[in-house]
Amino acid sequence: MTRNESCRVAVPPLLFSCLLLFLQAGCAKAPPPPGGPIPDSLQGDWEGEGPSGEISITIKGNTLRYAEGPDSWYETTFAIPVDTDPQQLHATITDSSSGTSGIGDVIKAIFKIEDGTLTLAVEGGGDSPPTSFTDDSSLYILKKGQPQEESTEATTP
Repeated sequence: MTRNESCRVAVPPLLFSCLLLFLQAGCAKAPPPPGGPIPDSLQGDWEGEGPSGEISITIKGNTLRYAEGPDSWYETTFAIPVDTDPQQLHATITDSSSGTSGIGDVIKAIFKIEDGTLTLAVEGGGDSPPTSFTDDSSLYILKKGQPQEESTEATTP
């Protein structure tokens, strides 16, 4: 038996064994779906209101940081599934102010940007994102924040 023939015989059972072990171990946290490009219009600092009060969101690339004041925050990576209407955003929690609780959880939302306003509607605990922006208990309305300007005044000795 040649080396190539032995690989063809040994590899399928090995892959099947690995798959079986993975399935037996279970997967409590689902990975986000593959995503399309992140729109430039999402990038930057956003400030506004959510169900619990004032919030801020910072989006850089495919990372999103959500904060309710200085002491409550979540950091995520996210994907935007292609061909969804309304547009969806699936964020996986990577870090939070509350320790390791929730890390790996996937938050599913829908979003739209109209007239400089970002509107997010977040799932109510189900496996699917909301289908509309009508439930006030899950809406986040944000405006693009103004970038911090650096002082250009010269100091005199």
